[in-house]
Amino acid sequence: MEDINKEVHEAFEVIKNGGIILYPTDTVWGLGCDATNEEAVKKIYDLKKRAESKSMIVLVNGDRLLYNVFKNIPSVAFDILDCAEKPTTLVLDQPTNVAKNLIAEDNSLGIRIVNAPFVYKLVERMKRPLVSTSANISGEPTPSQFSEISQEIINGVDYVVKLDQTKICKKSSTVIKLTNDAQVKILRK
Repeated sequence: MEDINKEVHEAFEVIKNGGIILYPTDTVWGLGCDATNEEAVKKIYDLKKRAESKSMIVLVNGDRLLYNVFKNIPSVAFDILDCAEKPTTLVLDQPTNVAKNLIAEDNSLGIRIVNAPFVYKLVERMKRPLVSTSANISGEPTPSQFSEISQEIINGVDYVVKLDQTKICKKSSTVIKLTNDAQVKILRK
C-alpha cells in the first residue's frame, strides 16, 4: 500500500505541473495527463505521433467526475456499466470541463470508470479526469506488458510509474458509443 501511495504522490506532482506519465491502467499500459490541460494533452499527441483528430479517452473514479464531464448521460449507460464483465469505455456526447483537443470531431469523448487502486487513488487526488491512451506510437501494436513499450515512449514521458511492471496486461477495454438519443453502437469488443 505504501508503494501505491508513493507512486500516486510522484505521479500527481508531475501531472499537476503539466507533465505526462506512463502508468498501468485497468487494461493496458497507458500515457496520461490532466484531461483539463490542453498543452499536456498535446504533448501526448506529439509523443504518440498521433493526429489530434483521433481522440483519446479519459478515466474517472466515480459518478461525481462522470457528471462533471457529461451533463446528460443516458440512463442506459448505467445499465451497460452494471452488466459489463470487463472494463468498458463509453463514448458519450457533449463533454465539458476537459481540454478541447480531447473532444472528437462529432463532439463526443470516451470515458471509463476505473477501480484499479493506483488509477483510482491518482484520480481521487487530482479531482479531475486522467487522460488514458495506449503507450505506443500511433499505428504500432499496443504493448501487453511494460517490457514491450518502446524506448522512445519511455524517454518521452516525465514520469514512469514503478508498479506492475512485470504484469501482463489484459486486453483493451470494450468501447461502446452511446448517443444522447440512446443509440448504441459497439466500436470495440
